Amino acid sequence: MGKKYFGTDGIRGRVGTSPITPEFVMRLGYAAGRVLANADLHLAKDARPTVLIGKDTRISGYMLESALQAGLCAAGVNVRLTGPMSTPAIAYLTRALRAQAGIVISASHNPFEDNGIKFFSSLGTKLPDDIEHQIEAELDKPMEVMPSAALGRVKRIDDAAGRYVEFCKSTFPNDLDLRGLKIVLDCANGATYHVAPPVFHELGAEVIAIANQPNGLNINADSGTTHPQALCKAVVEHKADLGIAFDGDGDRVMMVDSAGNLLDGDQLLYIIAQHRHQQGELGGGVVGTLMTNLALEHHFQKSNIAFTRAKVGDRHVREMLVKNDWQLGGENSGHILCLDKHTSGDGIIAALQVLAALNARNKTLLEVGKTLTLYPQVLINVPVKRRIDMEANPAVQAAVKKAEQVLNGNGRILLRASGTELKFRVMVEGVDGNLVNELAKEIAEVVAEQAK
Repeated sequence: MGKKYFGTDGIRGRVGTSPITPEFVMRLGYAAGRVLANADLHLAKDARPTVLIGKDTRISGYMLESALQAGLCAAGVNVRLTGPMSTPAIAYLTRALRAQAGIVISASHNPFEDNGIKFFSSLGTKLPDDIEHQIEAELDKPMEVMPSAALGRVKRIDDAAGRYVEFCKSTFPNDLDLRGLKIVLDCANGATYHVAPPVFHELGAEVIAIANQPNGLNINADSGTTHPQALCKAVVEHKADLGIAFDGDGDRVMMVDSAGNLLDGDQLLYIIAQHRHQQGELGGGVVGTLMTNLALEHHFQKSNIAFTRAKVGDRHVREMLVKNDWQLGGENSGHILCLDKHTSGDGIIAALQVLAALNARNKTLLEVGKTLTLYPQVLINVPVKRRIDMEANPAVQAAVKKAEQVLNGNGRILLRASGTELKFRVMVEGVDGNLVNELAKEIAEVVAEQAK
């Protein structure tokens, strides 16, 4: 059964537009609180559920935080506030503080005008579908208020940042350090601005932080994983060994070598996987997505590393990892999951895994980055006036079949509808960049014609 409000990563939208309004978010807090209050949580007698709330640096976070805590308290749930904190930090702290749930107020890599609400279970994982369905069912009921003696209480966690910094450092090998490295950190003016620099500095690196002055309006603005140009330039200007970019809520990462070359999630995943494989520590295979570059799959085949693809989204990557009992997976967008280190994707921890691989091999990012050359990949977003089943459309399928014959096994074609817009995504990748571009345009033209 489909969900009315929850998407693949919580609830997200433009602030002031349904559902991201104070009134709705207060009711959402109340609904979530009622689900928790009615759940079998094995709490001590008369104990109330506790929910941890963190947020990124958007100005709307103050408003939505107040609305959430009002709804939760009205449902008789205690609230713990961390202030600005990354999404993976809340996943960790929810577990560490034995809270019954965690909530992050963030729209990840989106501009500051957007915001969203993400939930974590007590295990630090995304909420199961059945719990999201229960919350949506509660949203359709009238909001009431518990008697005053049964209302929830609110407390601020003053040492949340320090706890998370120490956790991140604990995922780096005890016998290694980062001394001698000059690293530029791009914090996207987001939730990692006050935690990422201490992590790398305390492990021994010389740290130069950029985009680390959030003002509520500049999150992800010309910075971070979606706009890494400033980081590429800063690494070269400072003659740094490498650069690391996070997104607004800290669950994505990309890196830049000393020459200013950008390495995306596929390349970083490859570096971690190859190192773990050589050390006998891979713990199974690797999970990518439908968007993972074909070159990565070919390299894994040559190295006898098992590889499988999940649907796009870190949630689906995690589900596949758990199903296969594997540890490592990720997306080219920079979501990288190391389930032996954390329950969710974490930009800081993923970057530390890359640095551990470089350190152990006594190699630079520039040297190791050259070992995987990605195939050219062209993605065209085709505006459409109506949704059609492209898999059942003869003209579209004929165009795809023709392109596959031209690629002759040296490429890949992926068609998928956007889940949020009237657009259809045409992706073609292969060894020959000019050919890939030409084939993508031909298929996109057929798609546009069929969806008039």
